[in-house]
Amino acid sequence: MKFNKKMLGNILFFGFIIFLFTPYGLSTRAKLTQGVAYVKTLLMPPTAEAVNERVEFNTDFSLKGIVNATDVNLKDLDGEVIFINYWATWCPPCRAEMPSLQSLYDDYKGKVSFVFITSDDAQKVERFYTKHNYELPTYNILSNPPKEIDTETLPATFVIDKKGKVAMSEFGPANWNSAKVRELLDNLISE
Repeated sequence: MKFNKKMLGNILFFGFIIFLFTPYGLSTRAKLTQGVAYVKTLLMPPTAEAVNERVEFNTDFSLKGIVNATDVNLKDLDGEVIFINYWATWCPPCRAEMPSLQSLYDDYKGKVSFVFITSDDAQKVERFYTKHNYELPTYNILSNPPKEIDTETLPATFVIDKKGKVAMSEFGPANWNSAKVRELLDNLISE
């Protein structure tokens, strides 16, 4: 049997695919997934479209401050614009959007209340933040989230207006440091 370039290419391709599903390929697969998610955040900013009809919900939702934050209940933030992001340190799409979230936080931290929610423990989040130089206020859930802002998707982001209504929701990674998002936040702040 004679090997030609096409057959050799096919063998190498399938060998690489098999490698990805072995224990040795796990870190390579994770880096590829994170890379794809990072490219998506650069190419696809969030829609940042205000929902047609803002949804009111019970803001009684308790959170435990674990990094750069103290315990809070969302009802204590009534009258403020709130930016809620569900994420995890092990989630490649979440990790990919973090630089844009940090930039947005740096520019809006005095005008918008930021709430980053994770199920990770404080030490894991602290190590991740230290490694990447992030300073985001991060919380663990103490009570069940209201259904209007509950999700099983990571990352997931909700923007709440000053009246406690969901003004925007976005599921999946996004570039949060975009002009469209900034315009939405500026409009909500001025309401």
